[in-house]
Amino acid sequence: MKQTIYFILLCFGIGLNLNAQTDEYAEVYKTLKANDSLIFDRAFNHCELQHLEFLIPEDFEFYHDKEGVINSKDVFINVMKNGICNPNNTTKSTRELVDGSLEIYLLKNNGELYGAIQNGIHRFFETTNGNKVAGSTAKFSHLWILENNKWYLKRVLSYDHQMK
Repeated sequence: MKQTIYFILLCFGIGLNLNAQTDEYAEVYKTLKANDSLIFDRAFNHCELQHLEFLIPEDFEFYHDKEGVINSKDVFINVMKNGICNPNNTTKSTRELVDGSLEIYLLKNNGELYGAIQNGIHRFFETTNGNKVAGSTAKFSHLWILENNKWYLKRVLSYDHQMK
């Protein structure tokens, strides 16, 4: 009888812990997916670059398999302003997240959440004179860091760009 009670308590305790982890994962997933939308849908697709100001830290790093390395927030925002978001462009690039591709891996230090890795696949399109054509498809890995209850996109890896 005593063993049965201990077993039930043990299972109940493990169940509570798994639910807490699942809730934490779901909350982080939801938050980072929303942040992904701010960065790509709002900043990249619609050139609302103000979203980058509060999501990217000064020591931001971006590694691209075709375009090289960007190693600061200011340089990245300037590249966006003068490149993709340049009002003189005749072609506009847009990005879509591939449905079902987003994955989140929590990072903890002694049980305390401090960050997350966000992996996924995205597809790019080029629109010229109203004609939208498929560009490349690529994989990405983002390192998000949690500081003072705020998520920052610290590192980006954009790789395996393939023309489809």
